[in-house]
Amino acid sequence: MQVFKFGGASVKNANGVKNVAALLQKVGYKNTLIVVSAMGKTTNALELVIKNYFDNNAELQSALQEVKKYHNEILLDLFENENHQVFKKVTGFFNELNLFLASNKSPDYNFVYDQIIGYGELVSTAIISEYLNFIGLKNNWIDVREFIKTDNYYRSANVNWEETQQRISSNFNKTVLNITQGFLGSDPNNFTTTLGREGSDYTAAIFAYCLNANNVTIWKDVPGVLNADPRYFENAQLLNKISYREAIELAFYGASVIHPKTLQPLQGKEIPLYVKSFFNAEAPGTRIGRNITLDPMVPCFIVKKNQVLISLSSLDFSYIVEENISEIFNLLHLYKMKVDVIQNSAISFSVCVDNIYDNLDKLLHHLKAKFKVTCHENVSLYTIRHYTQNSIDQIEEGKTVLLKQLTQETVQVVSK
Repeated sequence: MQVFKFGGASVKNANGVKNVAALLQKVGYKNTLIVVSAMGKTTNALELVIKNYFDNNAELQSALQEVKKYHNEILLDLFENENHQVFKKVTGFFNELNLFLASNKSPDYNFVYDQIIGYGELVSTAIISEYLNFIGLKNNWIDVREFIKTDNYYRSANVNWEETQQRISSNFNKTVLNITQGFLGSDPNNFTTTLGREGSDYTAAIFAYCLNANNVTIWKDVPGVLNADPRYFENAQLLNKISYREAIELAFYGASVIHPKTLQPLQGKEIPLYVKSFFNAEAPGTRIGRNITLDPMVPCFIVKKNQVLISLSSLDFSYIVEENISEIFNLLHLYKMKVDVIQNSAISFSVCVDNIYDNLDKLLHHLKAKFKVTCHENVSLYTIRHYTQNSIDQIEEGKTVLLKQLTQETVQVVSK
């Protein structure tokens, strides 16, 4: 049993879908599960639909029409007959979405987000499944929400592993080619939930764990895991092999190739993870597994943009001790801030956070009641694993360093 995951870039147009089909024919698809993301930038387009739903209702249908138009153009490129059942199936999903938009009573943004955003994956997989059947690659389309069960922490749901394992073990047919959606699950009331942005990798790992898969392959538009994001760093190198531990470290610090949650279930059962290029299916890519030495041993660069650096000091110059730190972390948890770096001294405490839920103003208001607060928005957090002095100089050049932290293997720099 093998699990393949294809991201949105791999299926952004009709040629991408055809390439997926050709890739499956080349590398084999026996006893395979395919996990697919929304096509191209559909998730971004649906986020605009959500924004208009809350803030600009006059533009709501226009934004939704753009999503429909995009997918219809792909359909027309893939299928010769407009009477093919896939057109009706896709229309059915958009009718469901319109019904939700017309009937929803909940003002909860996160709930609404999850109910709308998932249609990207549902439509994507419906199109790809029908195209594969159309060209003779018989497959079974499955609704991932019937298999992956979560709590109702919308936009970053936690998996109910016991129920998910039971559902997959009891109802999954390993003997056929299956295709399902990444990123999605459902809560105890069967409302759609999402596993966090880029959560399709995690979906693949969940199924691999529950199915005792032989391996997982994430197909990307890059040759494998690189030591740096080529959008921000020159001369990025391919990492041929990485240990689970090293990959988890890179993911924790924000490496965009692998979702932070993906590696833990795979490590639990020692299931190898491959990251390969869908442009060159036969190239070896990157292998991630147990007891593997980083190859080649080079500095690995990670950057996270649009971060917030908050620096606190006591109003009366008293020590910031356990009681204060505990209160600070309770507030960070309350306002759903993802903490990336912390640094403290006797009378100061600094934290670099990701303001995912847009609760910064509320947090700062709360903190200012007890602390002197300095806040820097739109800062960049650079992390280097296996750093050298030359690599540190490279990322500091021409920048104002606001915070710097070194350990034996890792350096982190917050800069403006």
